[in-house]
Amino acid sequence: MATIISPSILSADFANLERDIKLVEEAGADWLHIDVMDGHFVPNITIGIPVVKAIKKVASVPLDVHLMIENPEKYVEAFKNAGADIITFHYEAADDVLSVINLIKSLGIKAGLSIKPSTSPEEIFEYLPYLDLVLIMTVEPGFGGQEFIHECTQKIPAIRQEAPDNLIIQVDGGINNITGHICTSLGANALVAGNYIYAHKDIKQAVKSLR
Repeated sequence: MATIISPSILSADFANLERDIKLVEEAGADWLHIDVMDGHFVPNITIGIPVVKAIKKVASVPLDVHLMIENPEKYVEAFKNAGADIITFHYEAADDVLSVINLIKSLGIKAGLSIKPSTSPEEIFEYLPYLDLVLIMTVEPGFGGQEFIHECTQKIPAIRQEAPDNLIIQVDGGINNITGHICTSLGANALVAGNYIYAHKDIKQAVKSLR
């Protein structure tokens, strides 16, 4: 399958969010990556349910919602109702991972599971048959613009080897045309990029270079 490009709106201009969403859609983005942070699971606060609802009204591509929050099970249904097409939560944030996966799937949307740089891929092998997506973080979650942690790329082939053929392996953190190609060459088929896309003088070229 072709690489799925999911620009992160964390790097967009929040005062001109509709404009910046249209820019990446016109550039060929497949999904829109929305980072939700609660100031507890990660040391930053971003956006919540009302903003996702507003984005849904203007976006024409699926909303790829990444919950970097504690107790994700409490908010899954609200984010689905706000317009999320994919909900990814953190392995490290859930007491009962499988029940959260099942909850997401019961709502008729795709379920993703994310792991931090310090989490080994083996810890999530048992969940792979139930997932639509695994998100490998190649920076510490919380802030955009961080440097890519190359050691994390070793998780990609480890998960690909264990995963069903249709599992989407997404990578997020420090992704550009060079690090993105490293990830896809190892078996990733979805890339999240924020700064690289939004700071590029030619957004269409940035998206194309990742693909």
